[in-house]
Amino acid sequence: MDWLVAGSFAAAGVLNSLVVDGPRSVAMLPVVLAGAAALLARRQRPEAMLAVLSLLGAIALALTASLSSFDLAAAFGLYAVAAVRTPRVAWTAFGLSAGATTLAVLAFAPSKLSGEVGVYLVLGFAALAIGASARNRRLHVADLVDRANALARETEQRAQLASADERARIAREMHDIVAHSLSVMVALADGAGASIAKSPASAQAAVDQLSETGRAALADMRRVLSVLRDADAQYGPTPGETDLDELVGRFRLAGMAVQLSVSGAGLPPDTGLQLAVYRIVQESLTNALRHARAGHVVVAITRTDLTIMVEVTDDGGMGVGRRPAPETEPGGGRGVIGMRERATIYGGTVEAGPHGAGWRVRAVLPWDAPHDGLTTRDEGTT
Repeated sequence: MDWLVAGSFAAAGVLNSLVVDGPRSVAMLPVVLAGAAALLARRQRPEAMLAVLSLLGAIALALTASLSSFDLAAAFGLYAVAAVRTPRVAWTAFGLSAGATTLAVLAFAPSKLSGEVGVYLVLGFAALAIGASARNRRLHVADLVDRANALARETEQRAQLASADERARIAREMHDIVAHSLSVMVALADGAGASIAKSPASAQAAVDQLSETGRAALADMRRVLSVLRDADAQYGPTPGETDLDELVGRFRLAGMAVQLSVSGAGLPPDTGLQLAVYRIVQESLTNALRHARAGHVVVAITRTDLTIMVEVTDDGGMGVGRRPAPETEPGGGRGVIGMRERATIYGGTVEAGPHGAGWRVRAVLPWDAPHDGLTTRDEGTT
């Protein structure tokens, strides 16, 4: 396109010199070629190119008493300025160029003032209008491209955040399943081994429960891992309030005395909230079994009109006034982090720390629900 523009002006200038200028066409030839060369730089230096064209137009007026197609060259130059610069710069350049051309016409061809300047102004206004339109269209397209790119980046970021959140959710589920199930299975195996000679029936019951717990853990892991293989796979039924009794029962069979107390109208129907309560109780009991070797644990779940409070308190290890370090198992701290993450989803908090001779986990989950009366259910200790 640059060569086409320069060639168009050169052809018009040479033809005008041969037809109109006559004997002075030889002197005009280098001026026309210089103007064509200046037009080749219209993209890199549009303002400087327009200034050079104005100077060459003045030289053409001095040689031929006419612009000799330099009004067309100025129009090409004004288009380049208007297409890449702001309207203020474009109009300023047009005014300076028109003023310089008018002065040159007054100096070298005053009789042609109206004709030469009139044609120059008409071509200049047309070039400014077309250049401004091209600039606005280019800016509009660039804005659309930027918006599309920003939308694509935002979509990609959302997908990455969703993927990270899903991975974190799977990691929490895997931790809860493995930590809980293996802890209970180890405790059941130890209990069965200790009682196999004294009470074969109790040992058989522990082995049966060990097998059932292992199968349940495998089924849960298959459901979780299926999500990694198939995006449309489902976790299956999530544990909730009705599964708390079974959860407590497994720990009782593992040799830990657990007292469960649920106060209020029961947990809300929100399955996510019920799962959070279930996992907090599960992780707390697992920690009491693995790290404290607790003999007695109290699980208290209380629902009010505004909150659901979960407290799990253990006795510190078989009734002894301190934790027996040699019998504890090291933990990575991810269990408490997972409980806090689950509580944070509902704007709640989890506090875990020493309580008397034992350990207490206290979780508060905000829940805004209409008052529907309170009932109390207590389960004793076996």
